[in-house]
Amino acid sequence: MGIRLLHSPVNIQPLVLPCKGVVTVMDLSFLVFPEGFRAPQRRYQRLFTQLSVRRATHLIAISRSTAEDLTRFLGVDPAKVSVTLPGVDSHYRPLERALVSEWRRKRGLPERFLLYLGTLEPRKNLPTLIRAFAAFRQGNPGVELVLAGGKGWLYQPILTSVKELGLQDDVLFPGYIAEDELPLWYNAAEAFVYPSLYEGFGLPPLEAMACGTPVVASNASSLPEVVGSAGFLVAPDDAEEWYAALSRLARDPSLRVALRQRGLERAKEFTWARMWQQTVQVYRHVLAGGV
Repeated sequence: MGIRLLHSPVNIQPLVLPCKGVVTVMDLSFLVFPEGFRAPQRRYQRLFTQLSVRRATHLIAISRSTAEDLTRFLGVDPAKVSVTLPGVDSHYRPLERALVSEWRRKRGLPERFLLYLGTLEPRKNLPTLIRAFAAFRQGNPGVELVLAGGKGWLYQPILTSVKELGLQDDVLFPGYIAEDELPLWYNAAEAFVYPSLYEGFGLPPLEAMACGTPVVASNASSLPEVVGSAGFLVAPDDAEEWYAALSRLARDPSLRVALRQRGLERAKEFTWARMWQQTVQVYRHVLAGGV
């Protein structure tokens, strides 16, 4: 019978395809935020994503924001796009405080810290967060900032910001974190901070909410779809607004408790089972002759 449909899960499908094709578009950051990419990366992504989007029978976007970007930047007919929101794995959950405290002690981490998790790259907008943290720490000297994740490209301005603001002892760079350790990091943090300028979806804020960690995130692109009213949404380029949000969270324990509960409830709305069901519906639609 042969292959009737091929699903390419990350933006690009084979150039020669003897069957119908479904392509999941994770994001269009190389078009929305081109200055954050090296030229070869940008050219490769633009060329092959455009070819794939044009030739695919149907497209899946992982957020409504990405679906809108497909129409705005590539002229895709909205009828050709389905949105399937990702889910969150069950091991992202609140953990016993004694377990987290012991893990924090073994790791040598401070009692109170703000956590960012993601690649260190320009569109993550970390210099703005670092400037906000420099003001925040003056009234909160016991709180440190952890910028976790591997170094991507053009990351030097992040390190420069830390040095220029004299934060070498207050900003930690643990590097890449294995997935099985992530729930411990989320649970140990006082808050999760995510100032990204652009995300196709943004799993880290969802994982943090599932762990019961208050979230302060950018109000850009898809992040409001993830966080909703369960956390603080802040203008990504406004360091003063970030400072205000962090300060309010630090001085108001009842607010942290409220955001913890709202985040836990919000995270329940995102399941892999629902995403799988919606994806199968797309397959059936395409095989039945739909676009």
